[in-house]
Amino acid sequence: MKQGRRSFIKTAGTFGLALPLAGTSFFKRQADQPLGIAVIGLGSYAKNQIGVALENSPEWKLVGIVTGTASKIPEWKKRFPSIKDENVFNYENFDNIVNAKDIDVVYICLPNGLHPEFTIRAAKAGKHVICEKPMANTVEEAEQMLNACNKAGVKLAIGYRCHFEPFNQEVMRYGKEKTFGKINFMQTNFGFKIGDPTQWRLKKKMAGGGPLMDVGIYCVQAARYTLGMEPISVTAQFGPVTDPTRFAEVEESVSWQLTFPEGITVNGFSSYKTNVETMFASCDKGNFEMSPAWSYGPLKGKTPNGEMKLPIVHHQTFQMNGMAPYFRSKDPLPDHFSGVEGLKDMKILMAIYKAAKTGKSVKL
Repeated sequence: MKQGRRSFIKTAGTFGLALPLAGTSFFKRQADQPLGIAVIGLGSYAKNQIGVALENSPEWKLVGIVTGTASKIPEWKKRFPSIKDENVFNYENFDNIVNAKDIDVVYICLPNGLHPEFTIRAAKAGKHVICEKPMANTVEEAEQMLNACNKAGVKLAIGYRCHFEPFNQEVMRYGKEKTFGKINFMQTNFGFKIGDPTQWRLKKKMAGGGPLMDVGIYCVQAARYTLGMEPISVTAQFGPVTDPTRFAEVEESVSWQLTFPEGITVNGFSSYKTNVETMFASCDKGNFEMSPAWSYGPLKGKTPNGEMKLPIVHHQTFQMNGMAPYFRSKDPLPDHFSGVEGLKDMKILMAIYKAAKTGKSVKL
């Protein structure tokens, strides 16, 4: 794990520009002390992914939790004896976290619609934030989150785990170094058959949208970080609705076509009715692809030179270990996993929805 973390830190500075912060807040933890973190929202992602990462990362110490379900507290305290009684909060008294001096960072694992509220409240309490993607439901909310953190002088990171994962780091390298020549076309697909019809992912207020917001964002991200450039326009189409009751508030599927500079086109597709997960890039000197590309896999990839032989890692552990040095530093976060990156994605996601609704090309 440590070797992979050092490898990422060595290359991470090549991506993006720094986010200026309107403050001088930074950690006073010694280099040999883990950073104190509190997890907000104790659902399956927190329990099975972020919790596992924190158990396996020497960089972090879980010292607080925030939940609206009191019955979950004993389980988490047993699993993490480092959680202090005074650092157990609910959603109503969360603002008291300002008094928890041993909490440096909060990790928001709530439904999308709650990200802005708790990011802003955390910032006002002087806590740095890691927020799950997508960072918000709208561009305006994302801007409010950035402004609040900037004003408070705290850092805002988005849980873009793929930026720390070896296979996705490798395709970033292919694009940057033109390993197989110029990339001319990409196809990105991510979808799954959604289960419980009452879950929050099917509620517009909580999710902001359907599969585009949930898994389509991985496709948009992959296009941007593989090509190393930003799209200039998009067209899009909603797929047919085969289950009007289940998909009364959010789309069942959506396809889109992103136009990038140099005449590069990237097609995307996301769905809650189709199991698919592929990334394909056509280059001047051959093609490379991954499938699975972004889930917990194990990920697999192929190039003109054969199979991609890279370590299979726990994504969130690499993410948390990779982020830690940047939270220890006085310097701002690099753009590629900061709120700046989250805002860029929000603008593209909203443009895809606009293009699908209007049937017109939308400039970015």
